[in-house]
Amino acid sequence: MKGNKIKILFDTDIGSDIDDAVALAYLLAQPRSDLLGITTVSGDTYTRAKLASVMCKIANKNVPILLGLEGRIDGPCRQPEVPHHPILLNWNHETLFNDESAIDFMAKTIRTYPNEVVLLAVGPLTNVATLFLKHPDIPLLLKSLQIMGGRFIASRKLPISEWNIHCDPAAAHIVYNTSIPLQTSIGLDVTYNVEMDSKQVKERFDHYLLNPINEMSEIWFKKRKKIKFHDPLAAVTIFNESVCSYKKGTVTIQREDNDFDGITIWEENSNGPHRIGSTVNAKRFFESYFRVFQ
Repeated sequence: MKGNKIKILFDTDIGSDIDDAVALAYLLAQPRSDLLGITTVSGDTYTRAKLASVMCKIANKNVPILLGLEGRIDGPCRQPEVPHHPILLNWNHETLFNDESAIDFMAKTIRTYPNEVVLLAVGPLTNVATLFLKHPDIPLLLKSLQIMGGRFIASRKLPISEWNIHCDPAAAHIVYNTSIPLQTSIGLDVTYNVEMDSKQVKERFDHYLLNPINEMSEIWFKKRKKIKFHDPLAAVTIFNESVCSYKKGTVTIQREDNDFDGITIWEENSNGPHRIGSTVNAKRFFESYFRVFQ
């Protein structure tokens, strides 16, 4: 099993949407996951780090957690609050974190394991874009970049501008214009098809690693009826690609001076530099996700 492990750097805005924590629980439980580090991004990165620490503590895993960038590449943060912070009162977590630059930590780690690290980015792409700008050798040293972000097929059911891209479109522009060995985006086109209501969550989230998420869900369901498994889908497909089907093409970022800032424009092209998830097998996803908690 050791030889089959996949080295992961997890870049996250945990604490805003509940799905970051759901994805982190999976990475901590997945036996093939070699989680090398967690970097937080967007807004109150210190509180986000404490929430990540809750998950690592309950999993008894000593994973480096570093505070990343708070603002956008070209402006102030668009999600300064961390709605799930109240659970910190009830769970053991670190309060002191390494003061090393998250960006430099990512670069050092990737250089230590050239062409072996999957960078899984499930928040605004501020840290990733800054990494690529400050350390231009890094993109080609990655094994792959896995993004939860974007909306690639027009649909009235989906937001016009996906939240992670909207929260830093300038960073997304940099990332999508950087050459990387493999760049995959799991967008709303597929993640909206993977969901659970509160009753299903209560029934399925019965593992000790998922207990903090049960508490987060009490906050989440006060305003929403369902959980969408955006970030967990991006995580699971690293280990089981067959959960999704894919298309290749080119992603460009459209800027708007309004709430639609950061629209992802998709052009299909078999020789394009980007890959997107195009369909998802929800049953296969849930089987893959919950298998690691058995």
